[in-house]
Amino acid sequence: MARPWRIEYAGACYHVINRGNYRRNLFTGKGAAEAFERTLAEAAVKFGWRVHAYVVMSNHFHLAVELTEPNLGVGMKWLQGTWIRRYNGFRSLIGRPFQGRYKALLVEPGPSFAQVCHYIHLNPVRAGRVKPDAAAGHLWGSLPKFIGKKRPAWLEASVVLREAGGLPDTPRGWKKYHGYLGFLAESEPAKKALVAAGMSRGWCVGSREFKKEMKRKMAARGAELDRLAGLKPEAMQAERAEVWEERLAALAHAAKVDLEKLPAKKSHLDKVRLAAAMKQSTSVPNGWLANRLGMGQPASVSQFVRRLLWKEAGRAATDKLLSRVKT
Repeated sequence: MARPWRIEYAGACYHVINRGNYRRNLFTGKGAAEAFERTLAEAAVKFGWRVHAYVVMSNHFHLAVELTEPNLGVGMKWLQGTWIRRYNGFRSLIGRPFQGRYKALLVEPGPSFAQVCHYIHLNPVRAGRVKPDAAAGHLWGSLPKFIGKKRPAWLEASVVLREAGGLPDTPRGWKKYHGYLGFLAESEPAKKALVAAGMSRGWCVGSREFKKEMKRKMAARGAELDRLAGLKPEAMQAERAEVWEERLAALAHAAKVDLEKLPAKKSHLDKVRLAAAMKQSTSVPNGWLANRLGMGQPASVSQFVRRLLWKEAGRAATDKLLSRVKT
């Protein structure tokens, strides 16, 4: 049976889940959960994800992700593949730690997406790891990061606070949010409502109208036909290319580089800095960069960027350039 095609577009929200093979514990060993969090942070920056909630449990993880470009598939492939290589390499193992392809439910933005976030934050409570009034006591998740002093820029708080009663992003606001989670965990009607919403079941979470519209979009874009024919959805690739072009233009403007007058030299510093910034902040492939920037073969792009980032001054310059352009 062919795998169901996933709708991907800028602004799409998802509840992403995966478990250990045979439900075995993956994240209980030394450094395993921390490594997954670090890899998730890298993926969020690289692929421009806005992560609204996440939790890493002993044998599975949950993510609430909003896309800024249609790249969930390539992003999850990188996230899981990178973590697996690190996990297996550290433990001298071989094989596939996860049970298979991740599950991704498309979620309607707004209250439905907020419910998914609350559901994720309460996962340690449902598992009996922490008490309802101490959900942030489970360290491997977004909740303790929200209230920390160094919240990652890719972690987005607006939805959970707004849909929990318009709470402010302050220590007092987060204290009230913890109280709200405690209510959801202890109130029988509230618990039943969360379960009834099917946060982890089916293919879509949201209103009947939203699901109907998503089905219409799938049909309009020929998703089912492309999937059955085994073709790569060209429309999706075109959307990605548009996002990459916009990002490149913004980076070039910040770096004061004229994209219409790029130097002929394949390894010119301006080209390499732009390529490095693009690779760190998008899912752009080497082939696109090589063709767009005139850098020769796709493999050359990786080589030039690697050499630049090996140098402390080069990495600092790339980081400075990225800081000038809003993700």
